[in-house]
Amino acid sequence: MRLLIARFALVLSLLLPFWFMGAALGVKFDLWSWRVGLGVLIIQWGPRLLIAALVVALVALVATLARAPRTGWRAALVALLIPAAGFGYLAYVRAQSADIPPIHDVTTNIEDPPIYSPALMTLRDAEAANPVADVAAPLTSLPAYQGPRFAPLAGKSLGQVGQAAYPALKSLATDVAPAEAFAAAEAEVRAQGWTVVSADATTGQIEATAETFWFGFKDDVAVRVRAAGSEGSSMIDMRSTSRVGLGDLGANAARIEAYMTALSSRLAAD
Repeated sequence: MRLLIARFALVLSLLLPFWFMGAALGVKFDLWSWRVGLGVLIIQWGPRLLIAALVVALVALVATLARAPRTGWRAALVALLIPAAGFGYLAYVRAQSADIPPIHDVTTNIEDPPIYSPALMTLRDAEAANPVADVAAPLTSLPAYQGPRFAPLAGKSLGQVGQAAYPALKSLATDVAPAEAFAAAEAEVRAQGWTVVSADATTGQIEATAETFWFGFKDDVAVRVRAAGSEGSSMIDMRSTSRVGLGDLGANAARIEAYMTALSSRLAAD
């Protein structure tokens, strides 16, 4: 009987990763909305399932160690470690998110950010995506940022909040001519695996959509290449905006930083 309980606890714990993966992939393949997959299956039910598996595993471990012969305790211990690791990861994510502002739109240039084209805005509107706000507008003047939770952000613009949180995001200055810089920027966008929406050499702007692996969340990006002050040099800016969710847990900033680093290497190699 004790061995049976231990095996049951192990099977229950081993099914937990499939629950979370299924919830995420269900969103990606349009089996349910992100509000169901993330909000209900993961945020609401995920911790409850972890607790249930933890309790069952703890009971199994105590039962297998209570008296000789002590069989099945290893299975019970593994069953206990799996949900414990799950709670550890959730605690890590919560700790990380506590230091990340609840924004989903960041750019390298808050004074003059890239502006999304009507074509890309049409794609966003078709999915009822987050509105693209004015980077210079006070954050708490936006409808999504009302209430006491956002009081610490009062008086700050969306751009200022993003700049304070991600000071490493800056415009990329290069001694490469605009035409060559544009070609390199477009090549790097395609190398990142993003879906290109437009690439206009005349305006120097490239627009694309990036998609996350697990949930299939779509974030839109704009890369702008302009001539800089001196002849034969360029200034490159970038913007990344999530279509869903109030906050992005730093995903947009990480995307910009990774892209700019890769683009710098590409420009240096050319």
